[in-house]
Amino acid sequence: MKNLNIKQLFLKHLAQTSEYPLMLEAESADGIYIYDQSRKSYIDLISGIAVANLGHNHPEIKSAIKKQVDKYTHLMVYGEYIQSIQVEFAKLLTDHLPKMLNTVYFTNSGSEATEGAMKLAKRVTGRKEIIACKNAYHGNTQGAMSLMTGNDYIDQYGPLLPNIKLIEFNNLEHIKQISKSTACIIIEPIQGEAGVVLPQEGYLEALRKRCNQTGTLLIFDEAQTGFGRTGSLFAFEQFGIVPDILLLAKALGGGMPLGAFIASNEMMQSLSNHPALGHITTFGGHPVSCAAGLAHLKLLLKNDKKIIQEVQPKADLFKKLLTSNTIVDLRQKGLMMALELENAEKNHQVIQRCYEEGILTDWFLYADDCLRIAPPLTISEEQIEQVCKTLNAVSS
Repeated sequence: MKNLNIKQLFLKHLAQTSEYPLMLEAESADGIYIYDQSRKSYIDLISGIAVANLGHNHPEIKSAIKKQVDKYTHLMVYGEYIQSIQVEFAKLLTDHLPKMLNTVYFTNSGSEATEGAMKLAKRVTGRKEIIACKNAYHGNTQGAMSLMTGNDYIDQYGPLLPNIKLIEFNNLEHIKQISKSTACIIIEPIQGEAGVVLPQEGYLEALRKRCNQTGTLLIFDEAQTGFGRTGSLFAFEQFGIVPDILLLAKALGGGMPLGAFIASNEMMQSLSNHPALGHITTFGGHPVSCAAGLAHLKLLLKNDKKIIQEVQPKADLFKKLLTSNTIVDLRQKGLMMALELENAEKNHQVIQRCYEEGILTDWFLYADDCLRIAPPLTISEEQIEQVCKTLNAVSS
């Protein structure tokens, strides 16, 4: 037992999420690269699943973290003390959102943001029914899992929440199922785990109209699409639709754990009374996470959002250079891409070959025939050329 190496200890003492973990032993990370114990570099082509939008170990984010640690870390459960870093971050966020999205509730994760938003919608409307879309992903806690498409994975953890209805994304007829009994519909403006499925023209407009007609709250989950990933600060800006509640996570914390649900101050007040503590969290909005998130957002906004402005040209370059004849389809919105291959087996072979060649990528929960591409927004043209050359080679 004394002679177990780090990988054996990893398998023995850390709970596993799959039978065959990747087992990359990371030593350090910088920019778009992760380095293993032998100093071999790997291009992180998925940004830790849409988290490291500005790459790893950004010096200004790291500096903000150190500065906050020198002041204080955890002080008290969320919402009781005035912590200036939380206030400053919430103010900057809401300054760049529509007027009605003016109050932030910070959580630890995207799953918890979903849970909080579900509670808020029920409380505000007095209704019980919640609608979500098939093949969507909103988190892995029991409430959030209740919004997922039923399969063997979900069935192992039932029974989940009642009064959940699932409709098909982009199906205009299914929108009619939203009624005056529906508290909210939770939807990704661009479906992520379904393999980057974009809304058809007019779909989100019709959804907003139906919600207005029935008094149903429209919740957009932008955990994956937020913070420049699709070519605008938030994806909903490109569709001219404003949600009643916005969910954020992943890149929100600039590499630190953080989630949030954002709504109007009037709606949020309902969680503070009858009863008090209608929604509480110990570590939500942790000051160190907020410091990292604030620094990250300031960088995205810098120089008239220069980094975000460069997203679409980089996305176009990916599309131009990915020329393998085994690619069935390339779906993308900015630097959120799904490379569809002939089948799941082929995709997993390509993912493994990418790993061997020093590129980290992944598949999608509801589209295992698609390869995920979501690099840090800071990836250079030269790095894109290198990645595409490798992808073409290993997929041919």
